[in-house]
Amino acid sequence: MKILLPYILSGVSVGGQYALIAIGYTMVYGILRLINFAHGDVFMVAGLVMVYLAASTPLYIAIPATILITVALGFTIERVAYKPLRTAPRMSVMISAIGVSYLIQNLTLYITGGLNKNYPEIPWISDKITIFGTTTTRVTLITPFLTVALCLILVWIINHTKIGMAMRAVSKDFETSQLMGIRINSVISATFVIGSFLAAVGSVLFFTNYPGIVPTSGSMPGLKAFVAAVFGGIGSIPGAVIGAFIIGICESLIKGLDTILVTQGVMASPFGFATFSDAFTFVLLIVILVFKPTGLFGEKQTDKV
Repeated sequence: MKILLPYILSGVSVGGQYALIAIGYTMVYGILRLINFAHGDVFMVAGLVMVYLAASTPLYIAIPATILITVALGFTIERVAYKPLRTAPRMSVMISAIGVSYLIQNLTLYITGGLNKNYPEIPWISDKITIFGTTTTRVTLITPFLTVALCLILVWIINHTKIGMAMRAVSKDFETSQLMGIRINSVISATFVIGSFLAAVGSVLFFTNYPGIVPTSGSMPGLKAFVAAVFGGIGSIPGAVIGAFIIGICESLIKGLDTILVTQGVMASPFGFATFSDAFTFVLLIVILVFKPTGLFGEKQTDKV
């Protein structure tokens, strides 16, 4: 257990960070039936904004300002790139999402010159602590609790507030909700705002552990968060969170499998399992799509003829 504990802690931590991104994917899909491919890049922009703001302002200003700028970016993307295509074929909106993703990546490439930017060290959460003889950072422990707390708050908002009721109505029947007087544009904008807020919080946690940021830093976490959303049942917030934790733990264990097996005397030398840690996530996606396309907690859709 002493050998496994560091990898389990790391997996739970990164799983929580994936979960905060995955919620954005699953909420947008639940309402618009759209995979927002730019969501991972919004996460990356949050990290870069923090780098530049922390260099010129105190952290107690930089962190809230980063969250506000990220929320504004998500809102702007929805209004500029998705709202004009509300009645367009779904493929057009998907192409627009891909275009926004590449636009953000190329803009950040132009601004940063493609150079690696070091994320600022945040006091207290970056501090080293020891748990059962294992040394880790405090953010590793904070992440799962914060993720679960934010998830519970979000579920409460969706189930017990007016905007949450509107979101549930729109996700069930877009056209009927509009006829009933629900302000569709406000509901969709609120969805993007919430998703961008969670992505900004996730970026603070993620880049505290992985401090190097380049224009493509959001691509792989974004893809893994998308897989987590599909695995849990895209459209289901608890499903996305559980799927993200499972993927994070499995990924971390695969990265440490060589060390674990060599330490236990199962293998004489490392095999290189860590190379396949990313591949595992996408193999899992294929398996889920083949055997359970709706995911673990996804609802089976019935089309009326």
